[in-house]
Amino acid sequence: MSDLELEPASFRDPASTVAYLDGRVLRGLTKEGAADFDTLAAAPFFAKAMDDGKLVRTTEVPVEDLPQSVRGDAWVKALEHERIPFVSYPYEWTFSMLKDAALVHLDLLLAALAADLTMKDGYAYNLAFTGARPVFIDIGSFERVRPGEPWAGYRQFCQTMLYPLLLQAHKDVRFQPWLRGAVQGIQPQDLAKLFTGTDKMKPGVLKHVSLHGAMDQRYSKSRAQDTQKELKEAGFSTELQKATVTAIRKLVARLDWGRSASEWNDYQKTSTYTDTEREIKAAFVAKSLEGKGAKLVFDLGGNDGTYSRVAAGHADYVVCADGDDLVLDGLYRSLRQEGNRQILPAYLDLSDPSPGLGWRGRERAGFFDRARPDAVLALALLHHLAITGNVPLAELVDWLHSFGGRLVVEFVDPADPMADRLLANKPPGMHGDYRREVFERLLEARFDIVDRAEYPSGTRTLYHATPRR
Repeated sequence: MSDLELEPASFRDPASTVAYLDGRVLRGLTKEGAADFDTLAAAPFFAKAMDDGKLVRTTEVPVEDLPQSVRGDAWVKALEHERIPFVSYPYEWTFSMLKDAALVHLDLLLAALAADLTMKDGYAYNLAFTGARPVFIDIGSFERVRPGEPWAGYRQFCQTMLYPLLLQAHKDVRFQPWLRGAVQGIQPQDLAKLFTGTDKMKPGVLKHVSLHGAMDQRYSKSRAQDTQKELKEAGFSTELQKATVTAIRKLVARLDWGRSASEWNDYQKTSTYTDTEREIKAAFVAKSLEGKGAKLVFDLGGNDGTYSRVAAGHADYVVCADGDDLVLDGLYRSLRQEGNRQILPAYLDLSDPSPGLGWRGRERAGFFDRARPDAVLALALLHHLAITGNVPLAELVDWLHSFGGRLVVEFVDPADPMADRLLANKPPGMHGDYRREVFERLLEARFDIVDRAEYPSGTRTLYHATPRR
């Protein structure tokens, strides 16, 4: 990026504006925002949180060194943040990812309260992931404590983090469609309708869902200053805020998802691949990426991350996208245990990927609008999209070409047991054009095929191709 580009989601905080310039992530602060940052930078936890990876690494840069067109008249201080390789959003996280992000958020808030700071919001979007590590990225969220006021971000934290976790932990209902449907999260009145009877006795439900909803109705017509006055008169203090946040942290730490069954769980053990075919596949991926200087790789339909790990040996960063959040949750927990910062699991329905959401559809960019990969893996994927999803092969090839990077793709012949199983559920002749010769003709029209390999079974073929410009 050679020109200034404002972050579309940054407009809600007038004291802190994020912009991009020549690949740099900058944050401009007004006089009020600069005063809050100075307090933050002097706090004992600030440097340690960056060293621990919980807080995005941030340095101050001379504001006068930036072009006037960038800083305008309002910026009195400028910061530069370490760039996140690929930003995923909460509706693309698994249960364990959201839980870990919530814990980092609460840990930082508790550390801030101990330093006479708080957070002005509690948005899940204030965090991102670098591999399997949640990182708090909204430095502008920290502000000085105002005595007698509660945590301003409590409602947002409930709606975008606590409620989704309660929904999946207590009801085994996946939260991702809810968050994708409303970027502001789940309303307490809506969630309360799902927790009835004995559900209210489950951890966190009565206090944070039922009573929260009732309080919402009580204060719905009150002015903000009247509510704040009531809280001050009731003796609300920073110590009470600390106690509240501590209790929420204990609640979040105890939440767990019963992990319902998944047809793709243990895929590598139950798939039709032989050990020899797995070795062929891994070697082909490695050969296709080796020495090509890939910074970002998309592993689409990456399942348990087996080939994402292969790709990570030849690329800076890999996004493993799949529509099975149970398998991805297992991958995330494995990567977390390893301390992996190179592979990012992303929950994504590839037949209906995350679109642009929020204000004017630009506040949260669509999944495939956030970055251009240098290479794409599409292994054991196309037959699912073509047969189950009814996406024509021509559309699939055009889609793969649109990424602009090199391609490693696998075609599963109709005679393959997996494809045959999918076709059995379709009317005869419905997918008559789903044939290898059709796929190769379409591929050769848009790509140069560099290499190919066929499995001993004869029903699956791997292709390494580069797009024609």
